Amino acid sequence: MTEKFKTLFPVKSSLITLYIALTFPIPFISGEQLKIYSIFFFIVGLFLIVNITSDYIETCEKKISYKTSFISGAFGKKNWEIFWEEIKSIKSLPTSQGSNVFYFIDEKGKNLLVPQRIENFDVFLNKIEEQTNISTKGITYISPLWTYKLLTLISVLMILGEIGLFIFKYYRG
Repeated sequence: MTEKFKTLFPVKSSLITLYIALTFPIPFISGEQLKIYSIFFFIVGLFLIVNITSDYIETCEKKISYKTSFISGAFGKKNWEIFWEEIKSIKSLPTSQGSNVFYFIDEKGKNLLVPQRIENFDVFLNKIEEQTNISTKGITYISPLWTYKLLTLISVLMILGEIGLFIFKYYRG
């Protein structure tokens, strides 16, 4: 049975709303000769950010696979897969922000990043334990989920503030 684990909605929404908050005003403040270009590039950028946040994991009885889109691949994110029996250990490394990232280590010493921003993370970790007999105790999301939710809220407030200011400016003349 194949299971699919998508990128967490709070992660995806935080990146998309931040992109919109930072780029939405550009078409409104650009000169008349650049408005069409700025709208075009805003849409292209939105398409790209939605696309690159759509990576996912697939698991089955034999292996685990990381799937990226064509566009993510063009930016250097590569698909990978590893068979359960090839995973010999999971290594933890600290990040500069004080959390930890984890890597699957295969029999040849190759490192593959354990995804830590996916839906049903507990189910995913249980699947790892069932298939490899390696403990996943201590493996958590790379960042607390409230940080993504807070970033989304701040970004939405920025967007609403920008819209409000443009409406105020339009009606005020």
